[in-house]
Amino acid sequence: MRKLLTLLVFSAIMVSCGEKKEEKKEGFEMNRTKKEVKSVKTSEGVPVDLNNKGVGPIKNVEFADDIDQEMVTAGEAKFQTICTACHMAEQRMIGPALKGVYERRSPEWVMNMILNPDGMLKEDPIAKALLKEYNNAIMLNQNLSEEEARNVAEYLRIL
Repeated sequence: MRKLLTLLVFSAIMVSCGEKKEEKKEGFEMNRTKKEVKSVKTSEGVPVDLNNKGVGPIKNVEFADDIDQEMVTAGEAKFQTICTACHMAEQRMIGPALKGVYERRSPEWVMNMILNPDGMLKEDPIAKALLKEYNNAIMLNQNLSEEEARNVAEYLRIL
């Protein structure tokens, strides 16, 4: 009897020390680990077009060679207030990552997207492609003035 009991206890210990199998449960799962993003990748379905100026009031934007730090400061404050709900510099969120945006889009396009997202989403092919790429998450009109949009545009230059 004692040998049988010892054998059962030993078997139970061996089974409990065996390989742990995880069961996958269906449903919602949230992973809070941060992933390091080294570079911004352009979405495969969205073309790069530096000649497209978009649809809206902005027809021409010329950036000075030097960054206007006063505009950057104002633009960063506005960006932190209204844009970070959907955008980060180096990581996709609800909207695209904005680091290097001027390597993919013209300054006029960026400002028209800021000032006239409704018109852009209806008429601009790149805005339509981005809408599709980001699961139909529309960019809301924040009703910025042209000066505020220009400040945000200047801030995006330093990302």
